[in-house]
Amino acid sequence: MLSVSNLSIQFGKRVLFDEVNVTFTTGNCYGIIGANGAGKSTFLKAISGQIEPNSGNVHLETGKRMSVLEQNHFAFDEYPVLQTVIMGNTPLYAIKKEMDDLYAKPDFSDADSDRVGALQIKFEEMNGWNADSDAAAMLSNLGISEELHYSLMGDLDGKQRVRVLLAQALFGNPDVLIMDEPTNDLDYETISWLEDFLANYENTVIVVSHDRHFLDAVCTHISDIDYGKINHFSGNYTFWYESSQLAARQRAQQNKKAEEKKKELETFIARFSANVAKSKQATSRKKMIDKLNISEIKPSSRRYPAIIFEQEREAGDQLLNVNNLTAQLDNATLFKNVDLNLVKGDKVIVFSKDPRATTAFYQIINGNEKASSGNYSWGVTTNQSYLPLDNSTFFNNEWSLVDWLRQYAKTQEEREEVFLRGFLGKMLFSGEEALKSSNVLSGGEKVRCMVSRMMMQRANVVMLDEPTNHLDLEAITAFNNALVKFKGTVLLTTHDHAFAQSVGNRIVELTPNGVIDRHMSFDDYMSDDKIKDLRKKMYA
Repeated sequence: MLSVSNLSIQFGKRVLFDEVNVTFTTGNCYGIIGANGAGKSTFLKAISGQIEPNSGNVHLETGKRMSVLEQNHFAFDEYPVLQTVIMGNTPLYAIKKEMDDLYAKPDFSDADSDRVGALQIKFEEMNGWNADSDAAAMLSNLGISEELHYSLMGDLDGKQRVRVLLAQALFGNPDVLIMDEPTNDLDYETISWLEDFLANYENTVIVVSHDRHFLDAVCTHISDIDYGKINHFSGNYTFWYESSQLAARQRAQQNKKAEEKKKELETFIARFSANVAKSKQATSRKKMIDKLNISEIKPSSRRYPAIIFEQEREAGDQLLNVNNLTAQLDNATLFKNVDLNLVKGDKVIVFSKDPRATTAFYQIINGNEKASSGNYSWGVTTNQSYLPLDNSTFFNNEWSLVDWLRQYAKTQEEREEVFLRGFLGKMLFSGEEALKSSNVLSGGEKVRCMVSRMMMQRANVVMLDEPTNHLDLEAITAFNNALVKFKGTVLLTTHDHAFAQSVGNRIVELTPNGVIDRHMSFDDYMSDDKIKDLRKKMYA
């Protein structure tokens, strides 16, 4: 279907890809993974023709059509929504536009009539007469109501634009679908719809995503970028991660007999296959595990930060009491009448359809903003640590990372450079990296610094507003594991489904008409029919 031959890409002295040879076949979904800066997005641009490689070529089977999820959210602002979706099928749209232009001619001739007749035959073969209704159905499935279908793209808000561009990429059943971070700015319901759509998609999908639940739900293969090469591995992300960790442990056990290693791998594959078969995303369209070769499983060269949250002291029974809390912004109610009593050991997913509501809630209970009404109080035995959505104010100076972290030290030992460097090393700032100026960090580096700060605070209540933003899969996985193991209390807002499901044991949803508070897992909450009905009323 789509093949890459001897592809090399280099920027200056930096080599991203060195003679890559890889094939993407029909009916499979490939999740492209790699550390930040490995070249995931660059590779997608190369295979979609948006950039030219230094050498090598990309070949798409003759007669096949490729579609790419548009990353420029403002590219179609002057076009109506429905037309924007149909433009995703470029050959179909070109025929439709030529027919419309011919019909609009004031001097429509016999030759024009003949041309329209020929175009109509092609148009019918491409199911063009159903284009408007098909595009409308896809928009509705993605939450774009019918009254918006003839609005200009420029009149939509950011989230609506993303959904229309997603519909554009999916429209017309492309043979190869390329998507770079398709779940960004989508809510859980829309992501779930997209997961189901792609899990049953018959053609080829190539996707970059930091959403592990999404990769698990849709991928039949993981395509790992490492050392300038790309290797396919059968299975979804969780299988790739667990198997690579197993292979790494085995490599470290040099004295272990080959037969024992083989048996351990076979047992692992059998266990994983059984688990996958029971799950919703059994990748029903594929038997991705059955054809595995044990030789495929190799240790990863990835580096995972060492994230460990410890409590300076255990909290008492009184943690956080919130009474009748209400927040408004620009005359809109973000949430109202929130009553909440936090219990020791709660790991709460704080959730809302409006992300401004959750951020306002954290800012209020951390004393950074005032509520419109209501009050809150922290228990005297609590000490809190907070990772805000916007961390820019923490990085306004030119201190080295060692000095930046030193300001949060509590003891003389923690102020010593050896201790601070060791702490930063756990977060992958080793050697000269620890002397970087704090005001030139990337988004991911800033988050890792903020996590270092939180670990040094040794709080018994941890609050996190979208902690996975800017992080790569390795840091997200380490972060996730740390929160699962943490003995204290957690308030967490995240668009990462796997994070929410694995960490949370209580869901608190903030709405303009009150709060929904349930002690249950995130998946159970989202699938409960009674809660679905209640949620509709609360947002009405």
